[in-house]
Amino acid sequence: MSKSKRQINLEYWIARALLAAFSVLPLRFALALGAGFGRIGYFFLGKLRRRGEKNLQIAFPELSEIQRRRLLQGFFKNLGRQLGLFSHFQKESSNKLREIIHPEGLEYLDEARQNKRGVILFTGHIGAWELSSFALSLFERPLSFLVRRIDNPKVEALIDSIRTRYGNRTIDKRSAAREMLQIMQAGDTLGILVDLNTHEREGIFVDFFGIPASTTFVLAKLALRTGATVLPVFAPWDEQKRRFFLKIDQPLVINRTGDEQADVQLLTQQFTSVVEDFVRRYPDQWLWIHRRWRIQPEGQPDLYE
Repeated sequence: MSKSKRQINLEYWIARALLAAFSVLPLRFALALGAGFGRIGYFFLGKLRRRGEKNLQIAFPELSEIQRRRLLQGFFKNLGRQLGLFSHFQKESSNKLREIIHPEGLEYLDEARQNKRGVILFTGHIGAWELSSFALSLFERPLSFLVRRIDNPKVEALIDSIRTRYGNRTIDKRSAAREMLQIMQAGDTLGILVDLNTHEREGIFVDFFGIPASTTFVLAKLALRTGATVLPVFAPWDEQKRRFFLKIDQPLVINRTGDEQADVQLLTQQFTSVVEDFVRRYPDQWLWIHRRWRIQPEGQPDLYE
């Protein structure tokens, strides 16, 4: 159902006012205030809180209820912190932004770009996932990355202008096939989020925390058909050092057997296991309010009933 002009304008001005309110604050204060708002959200957003509790029961059945509650509270703080950070993407100086980001592994990306077959950077909703692409452009390594367009054109234009401030380019994931191939053929860099529940026609089942999860096969097929290098990138928050880490790890070792279906399955499990490893390392910073295991293999019970 399409939105009315009034609703579109109202949502736009709310989003703009919220970002503007945080952007006038000193960056570190905006991060702290955002984290505070996120913690308040934990108590008031009951539906999302209950969904998070269910996901944590699925992923970490060995933890106590108190331990899982603390992780979920940490996630809400992380979500609010990202709002404080994102609000400064538009106007904050590049030097100020770099002060709170510690890059690791940029040399892996630089080396991968030299193969001229394209680079695929994959990430998940861990830490400041918006930073995983924005920071690369901030450090003069812009890329194109897939997004799901917001259903409000004014809000979408606002968010897109912020994301692309330093040369990044966004691609609508619903019609991206040709553009992704062109990016690889040009030897450029593509970013993909790979940790969301995926419709059956677009995904295959691999294990995530030991449970089948419908996962996009786009990355695997594209890499196998083009010879692109595949690297993980994440932007977790370090509470002790009070800064974000932009972590790029070594490229995945891709095995080709000649059976594309089997190779796609293997590579999809491979990058999903990398995401799981980062979630286990930063369990209070993953998107627990998303129903990651909503789609299950035929005959399996609904985990969210």
